[in-house]
Amino acid sequence: MPYKDPMLKVFTLNSNRALAEEIADKIGTELGKCSVMRFSDGEVQINIEESIRGCDVYVIQSTCQPVNEHLMELLIMIDALKRASARSINIVIPYYGYARQDRKARAREPITAKLVANLLETAGASRVITMDLHAPQIQGFFDIPIDNLMGVPILSKYFKEKEFDDVVIVSPDHGGVTRARKMADLMKAPIAIIDKRRPRPNVAEVMNIVGNIEGKTAIIIDDIIDTAGTITLAANALIENGAKEVYACCTHPVLSGPAIERIANSKISELVITNTIPLTEEKQIEKITPLSVGSLISEAIMRVHELKSVSVLFN
Repeated sequence: MPYKDPMLKVFTLNSNRALAEEIADKIGTELGKCSVMRFSDGEVQINIEESIRGCDVYVIQSTCQPVNEHLMELLIMIDALKRASARSINIVIPYYGYARQDRKARAREPITAKLVANLLETAGASRVITMDLHAPQIQGFFDIPIDNLMGVPILSKYFKEKEFDDVVIVSPDHGGVTRARKMADLMKAPIAIIDKRRPRPNVAEVMNIVGNIEGKTAIIIDDIIDTAGTITLAANALIENGAKEVYACCTHPVLSGPAIERIANSKISELVITNTIPLTEEKQIEKITPLSVGSLISEAIMRVHELKSVSVLFN
């Protein structure tokens, strides 16, 4: 059924067109007409090919690989919308890149999560809708409204339908305990924690396992899987310490470098992901099961547009 309000416009750029088309279809509208081109030296050129004067515009763009290209496209699109007299510019970022640098862990480090927030606001964004920020505190980096949707209910629903006998939810580090506890509450299961240290980026070492995993089906939950070093190391440790089998899930499948090879050769029975980041053909292996966040994001957009509560979507 077509959406009744012609003042709602949904646009997308180059990062995740399939998800954007699904969201527009569920809302009942068509994607707005715009073109993204490049000058010969690589500069981004964007042209909005329909009037958006006085409209509430929603731009869907994950800042996934190539991160800088997609971020620059988004910033230029916001500027174009602002200069075309959009009433509000709502940025839908299913995957918020640069979020892992959210504090100064060592001397002379940048805080890129804050830098990107500043760039979006300065460009002219009115609101941000995103999913599973690497750290919820990143919401405080914005001075505009931000809705941080959760992937845990979608992932939990999938595993509940499998009806496992004896499940334990595992956090791959101390920072993910809140996420694991949320999933454990939804699945009415206990939790365990992998005690690890990270001597340098993308390198992890398991130190200990906190909690009872003996003879249980372990489900590891994380927000991001990048090189898959942490998740495969955790899976091996769980099996070695008595877990019956290991499943894993995450909201954002970055899956860079050796990730696919590691997952294919790991003790993980199945990796469940969402489509906040599109999977290229070479990443579509039998062990990986994608779930869609299209319904959740489309519902969030309609609720924001109709001035309804978004908090009901967090559960």
